[in-house]
Amino acid sequence: MGTSVDHRDPEVRNPLRRSAKVSPIVTDVYFSADVETDGPIPGPFSMLSFGLVLAGSFDGDAFSRPIRYDKSFYRELRPISDEFQIDALRVNGLDRERLLREGSAPAAAMTEAAKWVTSLAGTARPILVAYPLSFDWSFLYWYFTRFSSVGSPFNHSQCFDIKTAFAVKARIPIASAGRRGLMPRLRSNGVHTHNALDDAIEQAQVFANLFEWDGNDGEGY
Repeated sequence: MGTSVDHRDPEVRNPLRRSAKVSPIVTDVYFSADVETDGPIPGPFSMLSFGLVLAGSFDGDAFSRPIRYDKSFYRELRPISDEFQIDALRVNGLDRERLLREGSAPAAAMTEAAKWVTSLAGTARPILVAYPLSFDWSFLYWYFTRFSSVGSPFNHSQCFDIKTAFAVKARIPIASAGRRGLMPRLRSNGVHTHNALDDAIEQAQVFANLFEWDGNDGEGY
């Protein structure tokens, strides 16, 4: 005689939750991040601004997106070197000379940002989200570890790449998973302005849309 299974049981919905008997599952809380820089790598070049915005949470069963993207952090920073690429400045429109005079000291800004993330996350695990992750993570992790008095709130690997997630869900190659490849249902209703906070909010909306998407769509994917 067959054994009936109660699919309402959370351990049936997500078998990985069975490990909670030994080690409780920690909720992930996501922070969408965007940076604007004056070159391709941190150290020789500088991060001129960065934005962070609370982008949602996931407890292993349910994803929750913010009602409003009003929990955010933004700073413009003093450059840390004399090197810069003029093309990078043309893209973000930031005045490097002004930032040399008025930009926040990196140590103060990164310490404040790390404490803001930790305070907002509470007992949850903070995860940095970006699209693509590699560029923004490289600058933010380097700046947090180099300048923040409390280190990186995202440790050395607590991060999520939207581009990879899109490629996996849509079953397409990474090369086809850029922003231009997003179907309308996954796009933000915002505009990509190259202001770090604007773009972090736009990206947070894309992230939430993608997280909730089941991968099925009638638009060729």
